Amino acid sequence: MGWQFNSKEPVFLQIADRLRLGILRGDYGSPDTQFPTVRALAEASGANPNTVQRALAVLEEEGLLCTKGTVGRFVTDNTQTLQTAAESARREAVRKWLAEAKELGISAKTLIQYIQEEETT
Repeated sequence: MGWQFNSKEPVFLQIADRLRLGILRGDYGSPDTQFPTVRALAEASGANPNTVQRALAVLEEEGLLCTKGTVGRFVTDNTQTLQTAAESARREAVRKWLAEAKELGISAKTLIQYIQEEETT
């Protein structure tokens, strides 16, 4: 069926975000695991292979993926890069939550309270 994309940002960045999250969660295996091919990802996402290729290039630039000759792409085996990317993703998520809360007139303190309440339910 394909993945859902919004019209607010380029599709290749949305694909890169989704794949980055999957890498950081371990959805694609442990470090140094072969990554799915462009063709497989294009089929799964419903996106053009060139768009998927652009997304993978972003992840390679970030150091999350590496190419091994003609064998294909692999999740990096650099655990420091993975840890740094995971911390960056966590901080970005918190920044987004805070920005959305501020737009709704919710203070950081109240947001923390809401999170704690939700966690106990």
